[in-house]
Amino acid sequence: MTAAVLIESIGFVAAVLTTLCWVPQAVKLIRERDTRSISLPMTLILVAGLILWLVYGLALSNAPLIASNTVTLMLVLMILALKLRHG
Repeated sequence: MTAAVLIESIGFVAAVLTTLCWVPQAVKLIRERDTRSISLPMTLILVAGLILWLVYGLALSNAPLIASNTVTLMLVLMILALKLRHG
């Protein structure tokens, strides 16, 4: 295994782990419809950051950045929508 392949593999594992961490939060919010403990400013800042990471990944043609930030952005946008709907 070359160093480049190892580094790319580490990137994909990190991407999967940091993306999956949002799944339990999204599931909990969908089930309970209680978003009072979610900070709206933090969620908006996170959305902006994820968009910038996605743009950065696209500029570099970096698959781990593109994949993880696309999926994470979708999850966080769903959380944002729930927050806006349920307060």
